[in-house]
Amino acid sequence: MKYRQAGSTIFLRLERGEELVASLKEIMNKSIVNGSAKVSGIGATDNVTIGVFNPKTKVYTKKNIREDMEILSISGNLTKQNGEPYVHIHGSFASLDNVYGGHINELYISATAEIVIDIYQTMIDRFFDEETGLNLLEL
Repeated sequence: MKYRQAGSTIFLRLERGEELVASLKEIMNKSIVNGSAKVSGIGATDNVTIGVFNPKTKVYTKKNIREDMEILSISGNLTKQNGEPYVHIHGSFASLDNVYGGHINELYISATAEIVIDIYQTMIDRFFDEETGLNLLEL
């Protein structure tokens, strides 16, 4: 993981074998992100676990996909819940034959990833909402 901060923006490059969610939590644990942040990015993966939430059962259905894919888009945010880093990101991915998308649980980089983190000066927390079964923004 290599990064450079320019004002309130972090440019992050992940390398082969690095895992996206863990890397974003590491950036938060280093206190580089002192507030909440917006995350976007592109890159390549050959191993991603995505999920889709079912509001009736309040359960994520997960799927692990192992094929060479371009990361078309990563979009999400960094907040905290109970004082711990909380990474909430979605992504879309494409091979030559398939397109996938969903909530990113785990994503391993196969070549590189270019991530941009825009930091906000206020920390946003999350709370668990019984009605929806989701961790919602505390606003």
